[in-house]
Formats: sequence, structure tokens, C-alpha cells
Amino acid sequence: MEITAKELRCKPGQIIEQAARGTKIVITIRGKKLARIIPYASEKVNNSNKRNEDEIFALWQDREDIEIVDDYVRNMRKRRVF
Repeated sequence: MEITAKELRCKPGQIIEQAARGTKIVITIRGKKLARIIPYASEKVNNSNKRNEDEIFALWQDREDIEIVDDYVRNMRKRRVF
């Protein structure tokens, strides 16, 4: 479905409802396709792509040179002084 930017300004609720129903919407300005509104995927679909939290937080697990990760990260975030 293609709509103009003016239609988006005038009927945002109706357009969002269409997207929620699964319609992919392309927004055009002066005939040029500039943006797309797509339906947000449900949690059931995203679970297969979701990374395990243990994988994310295990980033520092193999570092033997870092004793306290919090201190190391806090030190990295300090502003540099020139």
C-alpha cells in the first residue's frame, strides 16, 4: 500500500491500524518512495532470534587480565583529558 506524507499527517490512526493488521505501507513524497511502515513482529517470532542473556554477559568471562569488570568498564568510560 502506498500513501503520501499528507495522508500520513491526516489519518495516522487509520494507517497505524492497517500496519498492525499486517499491511506494509510505503510513504511517498512527490512520487518518491522515502519510508516504509511495517508491522511490528510479535514476541513469538522474535524468540528464535533473541540472544541468550548468558551469551551477552559472558563477553568478559575469558579475560584473565581483568579482575573487576565494573571497575574496568567505569575506567573506560571516563573522559579523556587532553
